[in-house]
Amino acid sequence: MFEKLRKKLKSRKGNSLAEFAVTTAMMATLATTAAPKFGQVGAGAKEKKTIANIDKILTVANNYYNQTLSEEGKGRFPGQEKYDVAVGGIDLAEGALTDETLEAYIETILEQKASYEDDLSEFVYIFSSAVDDDDALQGGWMNLETSVDFDGGQEVGALDFKKDFGNQGIESPFQDGSYAYLVIPGSGSGTDAQAPVMVVIDTENPSKLNKTLVP
Repeated sequence: MFEKLRKKLKSRKGNSLAEFAVTTAMMATLATTAAPKFGQVGAGAKEKKTIANIDKILTVANNYYNQTLSEEGKGRFPGQEKYDVAVGGIDLAEGALTDETLEAYIETILEQKASYEDDLSEFVYIFSSAVDDDDALQGGWMNLETSVDFDGGQEVGALDFKKDFGNQGIESPFQDGSYAYLVIPGSGSGTDAQAPVMVVIDTENPSKLNKTLVP
């Protein structure tokens, strides 16, 4: 009797250990296969968040443009002294038009920039006016590891943007992200006149995380 009981106890114990081992193996496999999917979901959510943030920036820029259009007769964006002045490093070649310059820039230059480590010196920060901007540093509104520049014109766009956002900025959901922009000047005159255009990026991946505002 005791021998049978001993065998049953051994058998039950063995089954429990076996079941535990199988369960542990299944959980490990599940964790291994699920981790990349969860990572993809997280990255996708961050992309949606940053595009929504860029939309907010473009809404403010569009309102600024419409206000200056009403008050001055020609619209301009934050940072522009006049509608035909560039913000950042992309200007018009002699005789070039705004729309063709934008198309060439996006297709031949911006599409090649997939990281914050790429040369982004043609952009200026949206929410930071200088490298020692304490608010921007504390708020995470700029990434000093990028080559993004600061607006040094008479009209500092970052000040206008922060004012329109209640003296606040927006932090990118990406660790290496931050928001920057450039303005390609308006061109032409009369019926051939073209408004300036704005390109906004998240420095995390400028080629993918960008939007353009054409009034």
